[in-house]
Amino acid sequence: MRRHDLTRREFLRSTVATGTAAGLFGTDVIAALAQIQREDSIAVCSPADVPTAEPQTQAQAAADYTLRIGASAIEIAPKHMVSTITYNGKFPGPLLRFKEGREAAVEIHNDTDAPEQLHWHGQMVSTEVDGAAEEGTPYIQAHGMRRITFTPRPAGLRFYHTHRRAGADLHAGQYSGQVGAVYIEAKDEPGRHDREVFLVLKEFEGSFSKGGDMPQDFLSPPTKVKELEEAGESAMKASVAKGMPHGYEVGYQYFTINGRMLGHGEPVRVKTGEHVLFHVVNGSATELRSLALPGHAFRVVALDGNPVPRPAEVPALWLGPGERISAVVEMKQPGVWILGDLADDDRRHGMGMVVEYAGQKGKPAWTAPKPFPWSYARFGAPNGAAREPDETIEMTFAKRNAAENGFNQWAVNEQVFSHEKMAVAYPLRQGKRYRLRMRNASDDVHPIHLHRHSFELTKLAGKPTSGVMKDVVMVGGYQEAEVDFTADNPGLTLFHCHQQLHMDFGFMTLFGYI
Repeated sequence: MRRHDLTRREFLRSTVATGTAAGLFGTDVIAALAQIQREDSIAVCSPADVPTAEPQTQAQAAADYTLRIGASAIEIAPKHMVSTITYNGKFPGPLLRFKEGREAAVEIHNDTDAPEQLHWHGQMVSTEVDGAAEEGTPYIQAHGMRRITFTPRPAGLRFYHTHRRAGADLHAGQYSGQVGAVYIEAKDEPGRHDREVFLVLKEFEGSFSKGGDMPQDFLSPPTKVKELEEAGESAMKASVAKGMPHGYEVGYQYFTINGRMLGHGEPVRVKTGEHVLFHVVNGSATELRSLALPGHAFRVVALDGNPVPRPAEVPALWLGPGERISAVVEMKQPGVWILGDLADDDRRHGMGMVVEYAGQKGKPAWTAPKPFPWSYARFGAPNGAAREPDETIEMTFAKRNAAENGFNQWAVNEQVFSHEKMAVAYPLRQGKRYRLRMRNASDDVHPIHLHRHSFELTKLAGKPTSGVMKDVVMVGGYQEAEVDFTADNPGLTLFHCHQQLHMDFGFMTLFGYI
């Protein structure tokens, strides 16, 4: 069993000092590890940057929830343990249920040796609470506590996770087990259902490799922009011609749903005729995920927690890192089935769970559905056209192959994000509607996330759409996408790719209100 209960600094110290990093990853990664070690000692762990914990006083009421960040061993299969950082000693972290508009208090204890951030993904909260150092959220001090109060909104499926930079440390950031689901209850729940099931998808024990391709053919429309493709392919060819290898990617050994590998967790037990509302969270640091249940259809009622204008049935779900889907499944095919990823290798290595009808026994069955294109526009408003924005912001995403110690570097409008400068790149005026016209000049799918706001999808690969509100959208390789948002939550606002490896190596930028 590989030990994963080291803190980030302990891991770096031991690998660099003993030389084991060279055997595992090579000299490029040693340089990256050393650089991150310097950053931790200078930038992140500086006492000036780490506020003192907020002590609880007798006058304070009991918190609605208490979360403890700490090293834990989790059993992903019988007698198979993985050591990682978790919330409250388990993965996923506890499901947090709030009432929309009712103030809540949460105490967060950090039992590790490094400062932490807990991000309330998809919620419209203040920068003081959001959980991003780039926005100015105070760190949760090592071995300290921070108590926060906020008013949960909007209603629907959200989640919480660490927002620490991991860099080359596959024990830190969202490579760890710091992920949990949030459900904010509204008066009117979307979709008729008999009960709810929450699923958190997650991989463990990552390792670096050179190159590797993400699946692309599932996205619809498939239209690529020739200009972007020519620019991206030309840049890659020029890099390879100079003798540069492909940049590092991350692969995983184990795949889980709710922290258990396929066949090793309790099945979802159902009855014929039930309508089960599945709330699915892709808690992966880097992986696109799919999900299918043979013989059944998913009626998608909400994306990223927001009810869709046009619920529709699909044979499979696709989610980028950070995305959530709420879908109702009518149980009308009695048997014992595998609810799992479309990728055979990932499913066989654990990305699945058993769905068992009452009175049914036997070996769980899997049958892959026919290929199905995933389009957000399927759930959009019928008219297909959004209202015009007050201003359009042009954004081009580019990859610099293996430019930073063997890791790909990422730029937004030719700017690689600097944690030293923390510069605001795009000023906003409160109340204005902004359109982000995003052009992806790389062959990677980017799950783009905007903090503290929701946006409306307005154009996907050249096709207009409207009505679908999200906070993460997958932008396909060499494709364009447009989203609109209203500047209605003042303060610094982080925009980034939710793929941890991309975010950590430059794929970020900041909006600021003026």
